Amino acid sequence: MRGFIRLLGGLTLTATAGTGAASAATLPQLDREFYASQVIWLAISFLILYVILWRFVLPRISHILEERQDRIEGNLERAETIRREAQATAEAYEKAVAESRAAAQAVIAKARDRMTAEAAAHHAKLGQRLAAEIAEAEGRIQEAKNEAMAHLRDVAVEVASSAAERLAGERVDPRAVGKVVDRVLKERS
Repeated sequence: MRGFIRLLGGLTLTATAGTGAASAATLPQLDREFYASQVIWLAISFLILYVILWRFVLPRISHILEERQDRIEGNLERAETIRREAQATAEAYEKAVAESRAAAQAVIAKARDRMTAEAAAHHAKLGQRLAAEIAEAEGRIQEAKNEAMAHLRDVAVEVASSAAERLAGERVDPRAVGKVVDRVLKERS
């Protein structure tokens, strides 16, 4: 490569050495005499630059761009993988929350059912006990009523006998007064 550049440098020196003093007064790039050589050197320089770019620079740039593209694709793939994992984790979390809520509802329902059953059993037991106490109390009341009625009849017969004896002045038969009192009590009850 260095040899090629030296060759180009030597050719330019020999081409400019023959121009002399006439070229010194005018600008050589505007002189028509040098147009052909300038176009040739432009083409040669362009070709050399093109070859250098094509063989050395462009493959490196291409390689760098490919590496960058691979890195970007790798990052995108990793991001997609992480997104899928995050989505799976979120779904698992939602599922766990739903299962926990369902389990909590089941526990609450079970506790409510148990408490309802206990309350019903307690209510039934209390109802039986109260019914027994009411029946016992009604029995005592009926017994007391019967006893009071029995004593009431005796007291009524005694009071009626005593009142008839005072009013009539004679002694009245207690059996006859008892029949009258029984008839009156039957009518009233």
